[in-house]
Amino acid sequence: MFRKVLLPATLFALSAVVAYAQPAGKLAGGPYVVRVGPDRATVAWVLEFTEGGKSVLRAQKLAISGLTPGKTYHYDLLGKDEGKGYFKSAPDGASPFRFAVFGDTRTRHEVHQNVVNAMEKSEPDFVLHTGDLVADGTKTEQWPVFFGIERELLKKTAFFPALGNHERNDPRFYEFFDIEKPYYSFRWGNAYFVILNSDLGNAASNEEERKAFWEEQSQWLEAELVKSQEAGFRFVVFHHPPITAVKRRQGEKHPVQEWMPLLEKYKVTAVFNGHDHNYQHHIRNGVHYIVTGGGGAPLYEVDAPVPGVTQTVEKIEHFVVIEVDGSKARLEAKALDGRLIERIDFNP
Repeated sequence: MFRKVLLPATLFALSAVVAYAQPAGKLAGGPYVVRVGPDRATVAWVLEFTEGGKSVLRAQKLAISGLTPGKTYHYDLLGKDEGKGYFKSAPDGASPFRFAVFGDTRTRHEVHQNVVNAMEKSEPDFVLHTGDLVADGTKTEQWPVFFGIERELLKKTAFFPALGNHERNDPRFYEFFDIEKPYYSFRWGNAYFVILNSDLGNAASNEEERKAFWEEQSQWLEAELVKSQEAGFRFVVFHHPPITAVKRRQGEKHPVQEWMPLLEKYKVTAVFNGHDHNYQHHIRNGVHYIVTGGGGAPLYEVDAPVPGVTQTVEKIEHFVVIEVDGSKARLEAKALDGRLIERIDFNP
């Protein structure tokens, strides 16, 4: 049985409450908020059931519409603290906002928890994940671990993930995060965000289908870049970096490198990647390429900076925070102890 959505205007100016009744099942993840826009959002949580002696995870979702841009909304799913949280709807215009980016949280769970705890203190309006949320997306038992570590952060923000190769293109990624296709876009204030799927190996079952998928996604990418030219800033997120300072990776050819001329032609502000477990900053033809894969997976050496392109590299657990305020945007890469790894000012 479901109760209606409650949005009492009398609660207080910037907040509302959502009440919802869930079917029987153990809470295994969330609550968390996805698909946030100026006037809509989806509150989701994951329940664990036992069927045929096996654990089964199912996402529960509540789509909300009629929101006011740039306002904070509180929700209560269970009538107790573990089901309470809040999020901010996307603002219109040039309102200031803050977002965080990190990735590769698949292993070393204690480190993952430390990264999340440090990132939570920055109070981001939303979080981007560059992929490899878990070590194997087909393994049921790994998802509750991820959500358990992320719980307190995700109760206070919106979440926008990209597929990594370790998700294995598992259907639960789409179910949990209410994603129809592995590439999508959204606008937040005066910035435009494009999330892509660079995990071509798991994108389809045969070479012909993989080629068709890549061509379709690439065409969609260019169309998104064309239509977002009026945005003050444009950020693109996908898992595999087209530039790396990890020597053993440099001989690898990946089709993401085919996107670079498009990213540069349409003057993308910055590209965020993971896959390499470290921090890297490169600039090529005016585009900043940021590798932020320090979310918990074992660190990789950054032993081969690219001459004339690489700006900063460090083998370290970290996350990045970006402040956008009108025509100004600043990135700060932060170590877990609060040390500033690098500060970057982006030009619109």
